[in-house]
Amino acid sequence: MDIRPLLEKDASYMLEWMHDADLTKDLKKDFASTTLEDAKNFIAYAADSLSSDLHMAIVNDEDEYMGTVSLKHIHDGAAEFGIAVRRCATGKGFSAFGMKRILEYGIDELGLNNIFWCVDPVNARAVRFYDNNGYERVPADSLNLEGLGYEEDEISKFVWYSYRR
Repeated sequence: MDIRPLLEKDASYMLEWMHDADLTKDLKKDFASTTLEDAKNFIAYAADSLSSDLHMAIVNDEDEYMGTVSLKHIHDGAAEFGIAVRRCATGKGFSAFGMKRILEYGIDELGLNNIFWCVDPVNARAVRFYDNNGYERVPADSLNLEGLGYEEDEISKFVWYSYRR
């Protein structure tokens, strides 16, 4: 397992998880209408947006894309974490590995002080994953969420996590 920059060859594998209704049903964004061209455009954007966002591929030992880990809205020593993996990667350690690597990279290499994320509590699988992996739950009002596109009802509804220096 490893993480590496996203490559155009990953686009069709990205669509696999994006079009999996069970994997995306509890996510904030609607991925069902994403096209192959959209995925390729996102990969091109990821290569050009390194100052504000970092999107990396989680890959297996054969360099096959298994998912994406992201640090988004990098600003003032903080970033928002995101992850999505293909169904074939669930339960095989790819999520835990990719998450650990990107969080460590954010703290150790980018010098971030706080990486945070949220999950809808109806997404019991994700909540269980974060809790079982020892990530710290935090109150939303302890984070600077201004300008990130969250509605007040979402902020109060979601379970928030933080990984700090």
